[in-house]
Amino acid sequence: MLVAVIAIAADQYIKSIILGGFRWHSDYISVIFVLNDGVAFSMLSFLQSYLKFIQIAVLFFAILYCSAEGYIKKYPLELGLIFGSGVSNIYDRFIHGGVVDYLYYHHWFEFAVFNLADVLIDVGVLLLIIKLLKKK
Repeated sequence: MLVAVIAIAADQYIKSIILGGFRWHSDYISVIFVLNDGVAFSMLSFLQSYLKFIQIAVLFFAILYCSAEGYIKKYPLELGLIFGSGVSNIYDRFIHGGVVDYLYYHHWFEFAVFNLADVLIDVGVLLLIIKLLKKK
């Protein structure tokens, strides 16, 4: 799963730059630092340290299922992006106590702060949906 390793490496590299103090602001998007102890939009933050173990279990069973069904061989790019990015965010929870988020869109409306792993998960899901719809 070379794609997963690349996703993890790219995400962690950018996060190291953010943790090193890099910040940037514009009228549309800013690079800031937020430590998210929940999932999307900080949901489930009340689970605190239990959340990382729940996520590990979900990811583990998803990988087992996809392996058993042959999906990893059929969709290596898509699942590599999804699983690699998931691992990267879980790694953050163990090392930093939460997920390192940094991209903040704030033009016309204020959106959640997110990171490269979040984007890659969305891209992986979108590519998977497109591939599955093309099959039908």
